Amino acid sequence: MSKDPDKLGIFVTSPVHINELLKIVEAAYRKGKKVKIFFTYKSTHLTFHPIFETLRKMVPEEDLAICVAAFACEGFEPEYHNPGLTEKQMRTQAYHGEMLEEVGKYLVL
Repeated sequence: MSKDPDKLGIFVTSPVHINELLKIVEAAYRKGKKVKIFFTYKSTHLTFHPIFETLRKMVPEEDLAICVAAFACEGFEPEYHNPGLTEKQMRTQAYHGEMLEEVGKYLVL
């Protein structure tokens, strides 16, 4: 698979920059870019932040993913602590690797 210059991949590890993440996604969409987001480590706590719901509605289901292992390591269980995520959005680091191969630009927050 070749890298798509019109796709931006965002790897989110920290829960600190949720406002900036939203602004980046909005700006990318204004420029006609596609966005793929992968949340891992402490950023999985953002799934309970009100802005996350906005992101979830903006980004297509297949382009927004949560690391299922990190989610569990942070003490959450998808069947009990599910903030509206689909099974398709609960992914592994393999998804992250695929994202790296697919996107033309990549950002870490």
